[in-house]
Amino acid sequence: MDPNPPAQCLITLDVEGVLTPEIWIALSDYFGITELKRTTKDEPDYQLLMNARIDLLNKHGIVINDIEKVISSLTPLEGAKHFLDALRAKFPVVLLSDTFEEFIGPLMRQLGDPLILCHRLGIDSSGVVTKFSQRTPDQKFHSVRSFQELNYKVIAAGDSYNDLSMIDQANSGFLFRAPANVRSERNDLVSFEEYDELFEAILVAAREF
Repeated sequence: MDPNPPAQCLITLDVEGVLTPEIWIALSDYFGITELKRTTKDEPDYQLLMNARIDLLNKHGIVINDIEKVISSLTPLEGAKHFLDALRAKFPVVLLSDTFEEFIGPLMRQLGDPLILCHRLGIDSSGVVTKFSQRTPDQKFHSVRSFQELNYKVIAAGDSYNDLSMIDQANSGFLFRAPANVRSERNDLVSFEEYDELFEAILVAAREF
């Protein structure tokens, strides 16, 4: 087999749960707020989920400086940087996430500053999170479709409900460390638990284009 896949392939990956810890779970553990443990693995409606999160932050008096302190203590998942470096050596890679620019910087620096497309928070002068602004609804799907319009073949991987439209739109796609409920509802998708398995599957998919 040719070890060098075709140049027209582009990889899109989810971030939290795939390369980094779930930030909202880390916040839940740090502040002792059980309700913050709900993620897109549990709630398909992102608007509903984020509105509830912002309400909880404000109810408990948590401001952006508090959040940044917790995020700065986190590290990428074990093996994530090696996996991402290996992918970036062969393909253009874009991280597509429903996290926020105000959150993700410390973790991205630890991963070598890959390109990430995500959303923004509204924060007032006191550091209170007041709102969130999506790039566009279902931005992962629209990003993949736009890459395809640029004549890329897209291979996607993610773990949550909000990754499914990205995976479905991609030319090839996989689940990675997805919870049982997502795997059960989408048993048509191949699911992996280890980075080396996902890396090999991406290489195989790329050679088929």
